[in-house]
Amino acid sequence: MKRHIAFERLHNFRDLGGYRAADGRTVGWGRLFRSDSLGKLRGDDWDRFLALGVRTVIDLRYPWEVERGGRVPCHEGLAYHNLSIEHRPYDQAGLAPDVEPARFLAGKYAEVAHDGVKEIRRALEVIADDTAPLVFHCHSGKDRTGLLAMLVLALLGVHEDDIVADFTLTGLATERLVAEWHASYPRLTLTWPAYGRAPAEVMRLFLADLGARYGSVRGYAAERLGVDDDLVAALRGRLLSS
Repeated sequence: MKRHIAFERLHNFRDLGGYRAADGRTVGWGRLFRSDSLGKLRGDDWDRFLALGVRTVIDLRYPWEVERGGRVPCHEGLAYHNLSIEHRPYDQAGLAPDVEPARFLAGKYAEVAHDGVKEIRRALEVIADDTAPLVFHCHSGKDRTGLLAMLVLALLGVHEDDIVADFTLTGLATERLVAEWHASYPRLTLTWPAYGRAPAEVMRLFLADLGARYGSVRGYAAERLGVDDDLVAALRGRLLSS
């Protein structure tokens, strides 16, 4: 099966299938996808997207990002949820060159994990309740999308090393994401050399921070999100295959 699914205008669309859970089952292929902004879908890309059979889209961006960049096209039978999990906007491209990416981004992920509890919880419920293929995304498919991917995979029982490895796969799209930024903002200067990059240490630090405060990702989900055994069981029943 293919993890990376090629599109002309999307740069970071991939399948979360194939990762092994602690109970020996595996995340099913073709059930859960992560991506950069689906507002770029059109033409042949739209046909490729429809061929995947996706029936639900979770858009993790701010409403003003959706208005500016567009949302997934409306289509009969396609459900759309805009769940903005980040509450403190910042200009990542405009950060100073000396801002160290791992500690900075891990801190931002912690902010999202604590600010966006209502939206994150709802996203988990949507994923658990939907039996058809589903995709969630933000702008670049790296930070907010990476946080939700980590949480889902962790609750499924996927090993931390695989979660971190999945996060770093955005690095394969970095060059295209940077080129897209320059094309979108030709009069601005991209000052942060880490823009669009996904070093493993970012996710390692974030997971360590959650572990230090809550004991584990599951502890965070239970204490902050109210995730109980029933929701975890629903996620596993929906996404894991023997």
